[in-house]
Amino acid sequence: MTQPPQHRAVRLVAIRDSALDLNEVIDALDDVAAGGLTLFVGRVRDHDGGQGVMSLDYSAHPSAYERLADVCARIAGEHDVHGLAAVHRVGHLEIGDVAVIVATTASHRDVAFEASRALIDTLKAEVPIWKHQRFADGGEEWVGLP
Repeated sequence: MTQPPQHRAVRLVAIRDSALDLNEVIDALDDVAAGGLTLFVGRVRDHDGGQGVMSLDYSAHPSAYERLADVCARIAGEHDVHGLAAVHRVGHLEIGDVAVIVATTASHRDVAFEASRALIDTLKAEVPIWKHQRFADGGEEWVGLP
């Protein structure tokens, strides 16, 4: 799902059930006035809490896109960024798949780093997207449920 942003600096907000594209995010933030671009790519790792992870599924509440857009607008308003993007994947993911990409551009690197950290941390805390992990020992776990 993709809709128009709520803040002039928000260039891309999406929740998708298909592979995420780093180049799409970087291209969305192209700006010659920006001296720094920070990019965080969250991937599915092969372990969690000392257990081997085999795969996982992400599920999103129907309000997730709206909440993500709100988070992006809020972070853009709190930081002097030129551009901001956040894309999260839902559905079945295998080890190594990209689950989330956040990026910001700013005139200076410190602002871009600070805004990107705030964006991923706030996204994880406030956007209703849940992870269902399947472990190598046959167990499973839901993460992020309310």
